[in-house]
Amino acid sequence: MSSLETSVSRRLQSVKHIIIVLSGKGGVGKSSVSTQLALNLYRSTPTARVGILDVDLTGPSIPRMLGLDGHGVHQSSDGWVPVYADGAEARLACMSVGFLLKKKGDSVVWRGPKKNGMIRQFLSDVRWGDLDYLVIDTPPGTSDEHLSLLEHMAPVHSRLSSVIVTTPQAVALMDAMKCLSFTRAVNLPILGLIENMSGYVCPCCGEISNVFSTGGGEEMARREGLKFLGSLPVDTELVSLLDASEVPADAPTPEKPAESFRLLEEYSATPSAKLFKHILEGVAASLEVQQAVESR
Repeated sequence: MSSLETSVSRRLQSVKHIIIVLSGKGGVGKSSVSTQLALNLYRSTPTARVGILDVDLTGPSIPRMLGLDGHGVHQSSDGWVPVYADGAEARLACMSVGFLLKKKGDSVVWRGPKKNGMIRQFLSDVRWGDLDYLVIDTPPGTSDEHLSLLEHMAPVHSRLSSVIVTTPQAVALMDAMKCLSFTRAVNLPILGLIENMSGYVCPCCGEISNVFSTGGGEEMARREGLKFLGSLPVDTELVSLLDASEVPADAPTPEKPAESFRLLEEYSATPSAKLFKHILEGVAASLEVQQAVESR
């Protein structure tokens, strides 16, 4: 075993489940699904410890969605310290290249080897500690980042699984099929498929309009023998919450942690939070099946 494999194994030895969120196409809301998955896993039990790793290196959006824009990464004697979204409780850890940029508007213009090196650092140098779940948000497609991620995580492959995100229209489903082909080629277990942006709920009257059609993801899951985890309509409350451009004046910092996890409180009141409970049940059931298979 190489020194890198040893380092990754050591860092991730106390992570029980690693869930990679994939989409074959950009613009399907994969990062918002990753954020919701992390928040729902966090609130699944009072002691759940969750990490979220953003490897969308050229378009890191997780810091903004978690209200952590402007935070920096601290170095300790044992490696990089992730940024904690929940302040003093320190149960929701986040790492992203967005924390490393001097200005959040700076572009990341890197070739493959530089991207590979950054992912290697995220996996081998971040002090994740004990985690029940590590959610990994990836860029669209099946490119350098995905291959680097799986290559470096080979020592913990038995704890890897994935969730595929698509929208209902035919073009998105074609790219989701390519994503499915990738997971099968690299032997990455799939927990299920989520159909995002499945209709638009009018905030005034509650009427649902199928802007992008509906049901395509469910049909793809049925045809390909995948578990269909559920549909999520466009939720204006969720969009407003995750798209907040400014960091609140009382945002938590390492020196002044938050007294409460405000983002979770506000998220819990959105229609999406209620719908995601069913999706989380499906994820948990698939993880149980995967564990049973691995233990045989």
